[in-house]
Amino acid sequence: MRGINLVELMVVVVVIGILTAMGYPSYRQYVAKAKRNEAKAALLQIAAMQERVYLRERSYTTNMIKLGFPVDANFPTASGSYVVSVTAATPAAFSATATYQKGDAEADKCKTFSIDGVGTKTSWPFDDCWTNTRR
Repeated sequence: MRGINLVELMVVVVVIGILTAMGYPSYRQYVAKAKRNEAKAALLQIAAMQERVYLRERSYTTNMIKLGFPVDANFPTASGSYVVSVTAATPAAFSATATYQKGDAEADKCKTFSIDGVGTKTSWPFDDCWTNTRR
């Protein structure tokens, strides 16, 4: 009978380690991109719902329950990474912001996303977080 010796087992462990080391950064980037997409989708949903409220009431609102969210303010995204809120609303305009809640490296890349009543999309600390998904 022939079995596996220690050298063969160590080769398998090293190969698995190398593959993991190569794949982990890509996985982290994918997860960060998914979190940013959650925040952007929530803001776009707020913008669409604000337009519906405006058509019905002729005014925008800061009340997120009126917009279809289960809480009045500070709605967390599905992953809990961003908190979304309507920061200002007047009869003629609104502003909504998604703010990153964790203190990891992602906070240095795309800490906040914002959208307003005319569709202007901004982000901080980088201006291109809405369009650049390669960070």
